[in-house]
Amino acid sequence: MDYDITDLGLAPEGHRRIEWAGRRMPVLEAIRARFEAEQTFEGKRIGACMHVTTETANLMLALKAGGAEVALCASNPLSTQDDVAAALVDAGVPVYARRGEDNDTFYSHIHSVLDTEPHIIFDDGSDMTTVLHKERASQPIVGGMEETTTGVIRLRAMAEDGVLRFPVVAVNDSDTKHLFDNRHGTGQSSLDGILRAANILFAGRTVVVAGYGDCGWGIADRAKGLGADTVVVEKDPVRALSAAMNGHRVMTTDEAAPIGDVFITATGNIHVFRAEHFLSMQDGAILANAGHFDVELDLVALDRISESRREIRDNLEEYVLADGRRLLVVAEGRLVNLGAAEGHPADVMDMSFADQALAAEWIFANAEDLDPGVYVLPEELDQEVARLKLEAMGGGLEQLTPEQEKYLASWQEGT
Repeated sequence: MDYDITDLGLAPEGHRRIEWAGRRMPVLEAIRARFEAEQTFEGKRIGACMHVTTETANLMLALKAGGAEVALCASNPLSTQDDVAAALVDAGVPVYARRGEDNDTFYSHIHSVLDTEPHIIFDDGSDMTTVLHKERASQPIVGGMEETTTGVIRLRAMAEDGVLRFPVVAVNDSDTKHLFDNRHGTGQSSLDGILRAANILFAGRTVVVAGYGDCGWGIADRAKGLGADTVVVEKDPVRALSAAMNGHRVMTTDEAAPIGDVFITATGNIHVFRAEHFLSMQDGAILANAGHFDVELDLVALDRISESRREIRDNLEEYVLADGRRLLVVAEGRLVNLGAAEGHPADVMDMSFADQALAAEWIFANAEDLDPGVYVLPEELDQEVARLKLEAMGGGLEQLTPEQEKYLASWQEGT
């Protein structure tokens, strides 16, 4: 079996950690059991470009148990957990991922997965999808799944331009993904990454969150819950108003730059904080990014205006400006929750990856009837994932009485 990982000897530790995550993913486990019994993906090849974590490993193993041939590469150079990569290879899954790999290696690994000629792909940020369109346009693909907001933005742009050549399920748009993974997962794990890198106290600090989508919403809420004075930067008036009514101050990047102690970007856009902002920030300000790509902080500009830089702690670089002020960048400006921590807890990824697994089954079942474009996971599958998760947590759903059902179905009922 072909693969490219850091050290196969790390497999035992990876197996232990994958098992631990799997214990907290009961919905995916239930789906895996059905896939295994039915051999849902027998004869199918699946290629994945995702964060190589314990949670992703459980998804890959569920697909493999269902009969699929699976190959995996990393969707971010800093997100790979080398012991997990080793454990997957040991379990018979080809993995092409090394933590800290350079840009050329990152893309060569994507090509290695595509060389397995997958029928469908799992993507996180649309890098694999982009390679398929730019460099391997003749390679046949049945369909794909996209995990994250940034990737969905890219896919919709491709669809708008009329160049997207196969159907893709925007798994990120499922309620059981973005309302939980993005808010609760990103909210908690982003702060976890900053805590591990900088070991700071959030209480009493001013935390500036750029972007108030579901990810920014979660980050700001968690920071506020830890006692921070929270500021939100947002371009959309409705989301900005929501932030204000949720107790956050709302201002522009220019207004926030001089007062923030910690800055966290979650916009999906480029150069949210730039040279002019860095020059007005306080000594010791911490900069972190929770967006998919490492472009939200203009680190090229920061390096240009700095006299020196050094790694002062693991995953924490200190940039010294000409006047002696120091700005601290977490995880090279890459995804802070995976670059400096372990990503989302398995409890919430359980739903996201259950969505992914069901989306793969749905794509295969409906591919002949789907035109190229961006699709949302059918509501009944989304609802099923929520029901299974609630059940696993010990919750129950209210059942309407016949009288209540009649009342809701009739326009004649009333006063």
